[in-house]
Amino acid sequence: MKLQFKPISTELARAMRSGAPDAYGAPAERAIAPDTGAPCRHCLGFIPKGAPMLIFALRPFSGLHPYAETGPVFLCADDCTAFDPDRGVPEIFAQNDMLIRAYDENERILYGTGQVVPPDRLAGECAARLARADVAFVHVRSSTNNCYQARVARA
Repeated sequence: MKLQFKPISTELARAMRSGAPDAYGAPAERAIAPDTGAPCRHCLGFIPKGAPMLIFALRPFSGLHPYAETGPVFLCADDCTAFDPDRGVPEIFAQNDMLIRAYDENERILYGTGQVVPPDRLAGECAARLARADVAFVHVRSSTNNCYQARVARA
């Protein structure tokens, strides 16, 4: 099965860079990327150490409901090119274990699908969940902080 790792939209990235309100109604905070860098949710690459970045609240769901988690995400403060969903597994997933969870078409978590997976098993575990007819998409999240990283869908 071919997978697509989907970044936040370019429209959202532009809006956040222009001062639009985030999921909590506040503008993005400006910061400097730490020594370890920070994972940009638009280019799905690392914001280099010392580079300007934005931090804002993202709710990666279409509406409000009990499963619509909101949390902090990072974005390159300067323009960056959106990750091409057809390029395979993004750079930001090559180093650390990730938490994955599958959701149905109503954006509800499908219990029993959550798992922390190492980088070399990420694509395979996402594909296994997307092979199920009841799975609409998978979220990839930080295994240590639970922050949203990207959505994975069937190509």
